[in-house]
Amino acid sequence: MEQKQMQWNAAVQGAAVEKRNRRRSRTAAALATVLSAAVLLTGCGGNEEKKAVAAGKDGEPETLELRYQGSVGSVTFPELAEDLGYLAPVKLKWIGNTTSGPQDIQTAATGQSDFGGAFNGAIIKLISAGAPIRSVISYYGMDELTYNGYFVLEDSPIRSARDLIGKKVGMNTLGAHAEFVLKEYLKRGGLSDDEIKQVTIVALPPVNTEQSLRAGQIDVAVLGGILRDHALERGGVRKLFSDFELFGAQSAGTIVFTKKFIADNPNTVRKFVEGTSKAIEWARTQPRETVIQRAQDIVAKRGREESGDNLKFWKSTSVAGKGGTIRPEEFEIWRKWLEASGDKKAAGVKLEDLYTNEFNPYAEEDEKDTGK
Repeated sequence: MEQKQMQWNAAVQGAAVEKRNRRRSRTAAALATVLSAAVLLTGCGGNEEKKAVAAGKDGEPETLELRYQGSVGSVTFPELAEDLGYLAPVKLKWIGNTTSGPQDIQTAATGQSDFGGAFNGAIIKLISAGAPIRSVISYYGMDELTYNGYFVLEDSPIRSARDLIGKKVGMNTLGAHAEFVLKEYLKRGGLSDDEIKQVTIVALPPVNTEQSLRAGQIDVAVLGGILRDHALERGGVRKLFSDFELFGAQSAGTIVFTKKFIADNPNTVRKFVEGTSKAIEWARTQPRETVIQRAQDIVAKRGREESGDNLKFWKSTSVAGKGGTIRPEEFEIWRKWLEASGDKKAAGVKLEDLYTNEFNPYAEEDEKDTGK
């Protein structure tokens, strides 16, 4: 759930992960600084962007290289798309690994990378603050196989949202998916804003979260993927709730480009979205073992001094819309949540300013399937 969460639900391990996650709690402070630079990159208005997109259909890619950040031991859908040959002639250029979803989209907003991905709520916040970005495709979500669970010790007296008042909840990133889901759970549990403030959120490296729970340093641990599976296997923990139980099957994070990049490179963006959407459907329809083997092969040959062992725990794409088609409710639910929380800027953001399905070849099919 910065970023998130997500891509292949492979747990990040080792000292490199701990080093990255120590910086996560500083994401909010860095946001104001990068936004001032991001706004300068706006470059063109919505009308110019739409004209460029329309004019760019069926043309050759304007640029053949896209800079991006990856994740240790994980394979993103764009990386899978490139390996499957769906992005050609466009190629990806890895510039390093992201520390969180908010950091990843900030990097894209300021032009240090060409695209990034994050939780939709974080994207709304960034756009409402003036960042000139737009989402083009979903890349992670939650379903019955892939979800973030909020766990307590088996003998914990915590049984409801109200029991969390005065307690500590450990999660990997502040201001991202896990925090939004927690606060929604608390609101649904009838807690007032003042009572919600009494629930302390603690940023922890994912590999340390379970240990902190068992040591009594936190009262609730947010766990997903292999970390969740291992905790359940060891026993002694109990699920309080999950994001899937609250929201059902739903995409929760999207990939963004700046509006200027879309206007200047509509054919490249179209190729990227088409290729990534095909990779999502490939992963959705192939046997699980085939997807895992392909991902492990990608990690093995890219030479980043990492292990792909945890990819064997991958279970599903977790993407709701066909080919990563973005559905209105996947943004509107978080925009309304921010509005109800008193965020006036977020309340004023229109859906058309947040995302576009213009480039996705599966969009019409998904709309027919859902009747929307």
